[in-house]
Amino acid sequence: MSSGYSSLEEDSEDFFFTARTSFFRRAPQGKPRAGQQDVEKEKETHNYLSKEEIKEKVHKYNLAVTDKLKMTLNSNGIYTGFIKVQMELCRSPQTSLNSGKLAPSSSGCMNTLHISSTNTVGEVIEALLKKFLVTESPAKFALYKRCYREDQVYACKLSDREHPLYLRLVAGPRTDTLSFVLREHEIGEWEAFSLPELQNFLRILDKEEDEQLQNLKERYAAYKKKLEEALSEVFQLPREVIPHWGQWITRLDFKAKQLRRDLSAGPRIEELAKLRSQHLLWKRPVL
Repeated sequence: MSSGYSSLEEDSEDFFFTARTSFFRRAPQGKPRAGQQDVEKEKETHNYLSKEEIKEKVHKYNLAVTDKLKMTLNSNGIYTGFIKVQMELCRSPQTSLNSGKLAPSSSGCMNTLHISSTNTVGEVIEALLKKFLVTESPAKFALYKRCYREDQVYACKLSDREHPLYLRLVAGPRTDTLSFVLREHEIGEWEAFSLPELQNFLRILDKEEDEQLQNLKERYAAYKKKLEEALSEVFQLPREVIPHWGQWITRLDFKAKQLRRDLSAGPRIEELAKLRSQHLLWKRPVL
């Protein structure tokens, strides 16, 4: 069962930003606008629901589902279902070596998770990172809910204790009404950490950078070795002349360009054929 906690508190004005302005501020107290009425209505629904209410909402949710990702209600009142989380990361996170899986990138890929109504935001973040074998701390990431009302887009960071499947149930299955986004913590949010904690994060980032650089060097060194072995087998060349192979390719390309520029290249073609025959260009480079 969801905790019923909502981040849409009355004093949390700075939690929202829109497509039009940097931050969305509510109008002075008075008659609420249509968008504000929707927010207040959502606050009211974020209370504890009875088993009958949950059963009714799950039934309506499944009727509205179009992608077969339905919810299942158990006899104990706990329900399971699917949520889709869009990855909006500025960089690819660190993953364990030889994982065989690609880390989520900033391309906006969508991931589907099967969770329970008891799973919290913190557990969802951990599940996403575990899915891609990400070794970075879950504390570096935050889950946001994105709401669409009229022509405005609202984004709100969820607390670790909120229940995403409950929010999905209340909003319905349509992602154009409510969607979830995983992001790194914003710069201002790092102010909540102490100086030793921030220094520890820096040490972790430095270590990750060194590991990435070393992995890159090892990968390209192995690629270079395999390429040299392949060239040696194909052209039957001694290994010591392979590093000079690029010089020979450059010379051959230059002569080919000369031939193309000259339409009457008959004598030059004969000259190149003679040169190839003399120096066995296709078997060893001319150094």
